Amino acid sequence: MNGFRTPRRVAGAPALRLVHAADAVQAEWSWFCGHCAAPAPGGRPPSPAARVCASCGFGLLLETRGDALPSERDAFLVVDGAMLIQGVSRQAEQLLAVGEEVAVNRPVSELLVAADAEAHGRTSFAEAVVEAAGGHGEAVHAFVRPWNTFGVRLRARIAPCGPPRAALVVLDPSPTQPLRAVPHSTA
Repeated sequence: MNGFRTPRRVAGAPALRLVHAADAVQAEWSWFCGHCAAPAPGGRPPSPAARVCASCGFGLLLETRGDALPSERDAFLVVDGAMLIQGVSRQAEQLLAVGEEVAVNRPVSELLVAADAEAHGRTSFAEAVVEAAGGHGEAVHAFVRPWNTFGVRLRARIAPCGPPRAALVVLDPSPTQPLRAVPHSTA
């Protein structure tokens, strides 16, 4: 023999089993429109040829975790791994006073920046966006502000979405702090 003993199961002893960590449990994912947040018809994945929203006709259907799914009242952005904005919801256009045609393919830092000088919590806003755009992680929260406005804090929920892989940034303005839109320059 090779000197190794094969472990024997003792009668009545419980068998070993794989236990998943709490964050390893698979989250439920749902499809939504990247412009108006309407859910995909029937909640089923769209066919590759039918990824344009049937409700508004503008947005691309995307998939995200159920705990990060935006509602039709939510303002949100879709940001790729290069930190470029790839989509702006109808509500975000109003909240941030910028049209989607101006915002797309521009750095997210031209619209939103971390609200705190020193990031608190597990990750900073930029790190959370990059991680989510890579398809990793669960929904995380950070505080952001419009790049040109001080004294305003928006809670951002950041989660993976796609395809293609991107980060979904859902903005939640504080009900106690009204947001006054400041027009974004096009230069």
